[in-house]
Amino acid sequence: MDNEVSTERNVLGGPLQACSFAPLTGFFRDGCCATRGEHGVAHLVCVKVTADFLEFSRAHGNDLSTPIPEMRFRGLVQGDRWCLHVLRWIEAWEAGMAPKVVLEATHENVLRMVPLQALKRHALDVQ
Repeated sequence: MDNEVSTERNVLGGPLQACSFAPLTGFFRDGCCATRGEHGVAHLVCVKVTADFLEFSRAHGNDLSTPIPEMRFRGLVQGDRWCLHVLRWIEAWEAGMAPKVVLEATHENVLRMVPLQALKRHALDVQ
């Protein structure tokens, strides 16, 4: 199956791959950590969440595990993949709580704020 859903590029320089369709993620809820050329879109790091990360995020003001039915959000559970805001990933990284990164599904714009080597050290799919 070809997971390419965007003409945008990932941090490895290849085509940006889908992050997750279940749960449906991305700023545009299209399964992809894409910008669609719009400025200010920062949900660009495709991660696989852990229970520890979900607790860290909740404790820091971003509860990703509680369902919000009116927004069709079931809440994340350990093992889900999600397009995370780059600043939240950096916050978790600096605290030693960064979730694993799916490099092929992480947008190249992340490299403006995070070194590739740091992403590779936390990668699920090191090439």
